[in-house]
Amino acid sequence: MRSKLSLWAEEVRAPFFTASIVPVLLGSVVAWAREDAFHWGFFLLALLGGVLLHAGTNVANDYYDHLSGTDEANVTFVRPFTGGSRMIQRGLLQPREVLTGALIFFAAGALIGLYLALARGPWLWVLGVVGIFCGFFYTAPPFRIAATGLGELFVGLNFGVLMTLGAFYVQTKELAWEPVIVAIPVSLLIAGVLYINQFQDMEADASAGKDHLVVRLGRRRGVWLYEAILAATYLAIVVSVAAGAISPFALLALPTAVIALRAVRTARRHYDDYLKLAPANASQVMIHMLAGLLLTLGYVLEGAV
Repeated sequence: MRSKLSLWAEEVRAPFFTASIVPVLLGSVVAWAREDAFHWGFFLLALLGGVLLHAGTNVANDYYDHLSGTDEANVTFVRPFTGGSRMIQRGLLQPREVLTGALIFFAAGALIGLYLALARGPWLWVLGVVGIFCGFFYTAPPFRIAATGLGELFVGLNFGVLMTLGAFYVQTKELAWEPVIVAIPVSLLIAGVLYINQFQDMEADASAGKDHLVVRLGRRRGVWLYEAILAATYLAIVVSVAAGAISPFALLALPTAVIALRAVRTARRHYDDYLKLAPANASQVMIHMLAGLLLTLGYVLEGAV
């Protein structure tokens, strides 16, 4: 019998926590490089708070995808990228346990956010409320953001711009444009992770009324948007550096375009084959993580010279 701890480690989908770790790292390092501000305690709290809210989002989505029937209808998922954790579907966790877990994660993250807002400044209230609202209501009624066709936009903003800006604010107690601009590629790439993962889930999601962009466009046309997301990522880096809006060391992230090209080729050839598309799912996760870490490294070098 598997322990509850191991079950919950799988339920929260911990390998995908890079989506929340990367923007917190980036925002914190931008603060250090530009403002010479870095407080380890506040950094660790921001990181933990971000991960807890991310966990709450993943778990809440599992619960509400179960209620809507999309996960039960899904027979073309590819673990661990698509179809949720499957813990409810495999009978390893009960739906009530999953909902309770989601609320606990959100509450713990909110308590950390409350402390940071009191210690560092009121703008964290705004960023925190937006993050919790979007995370819970991504699949929860009555808003069901994922079903509106705006899910990718909200995920990109929350796991890119808002988390990076929030981490910067925690360190500096100031708002600035640079962490927003440097986070645009991160926003696009995490939106791309969500987007390409929806290809395998398309029929099941459509049957449950979860009408995200892939459902609305179809897979064939959907590949064009995937290509546009990746192209916009690297264009944003080049244009931002050329305009002097971000560190020139951000160009370190450009070599990840090689992985992006491989992912695009896979998507073009296998957009309708849920198993053969899986390397594109994996590549997109890798692009997001590597590009985000290389952007962060760029600011480490910026601060060191």
